[in-house]
Amino acid sequence: MGQDLPVTSYALLGLLTFGDELTGYELKQRADATLRFYWVSPAMSQVYSELARLADRGLVLTRARRSNGDETTATTYRISAAGRRALETWMRESEPGFSVLKHPVALRLLLGHVVDPETTIAMLEAHVEALDAERAALARVREGLRGRDEPGQPFRHPSLVADWGLDYFDNERRIVTHLISRLREEGDA
Repeated sequence: MGQDLPVTSYALLGLLTFGDELTGYELKQRADATLRFYWVSPAMSQVYSELARLADRGLVLTRARRSNGDETTATTYRISAAGRRALETWMRESEPGFSVLKHPVALRLLLGHVVDPETTIAMLEAHVEALDAERAALARVREGLRGRDEPGQPFRHPSLVADWGLDYFDNERRIVTHLISRLREEGDA
């Protein structure tokens, strides 16, 4: 592959492929609005350290931008041709890997025998509420992509990921509500 970059670097490069220049702060906002649904949204410090790494390797281009006629300047970043090639190479040549279920609720359910059944059920019910809230947030993101999500349009693939996420949340909700029902029916509660 040649670049030997962490996945977060490729994720940030990918977020810069939509044709705009972003400050590190703006890139962090974009990551928070998108990556958080299916990947880890990097911390602000990580965004800046990865941008520095990408700039050092010539994978992003930087430019100083004045803020509203202010004396202060902000650095903006955009993907370079070399960055685009590195991202394309990573997409073509690296194994995507298999997702590992690192799920705090599943871990707590595994250990549910150390607390009373009501505590376990309450934890699962709270998870269903959190799923509903995250699904609603993702549904708003998905709705914002409408009209720019047809084949060949710039937000086609982000809309596919949003659809996948919505289905994921629906399935997770179905699974957890079924587990709650099982716990109640089996007399664990």
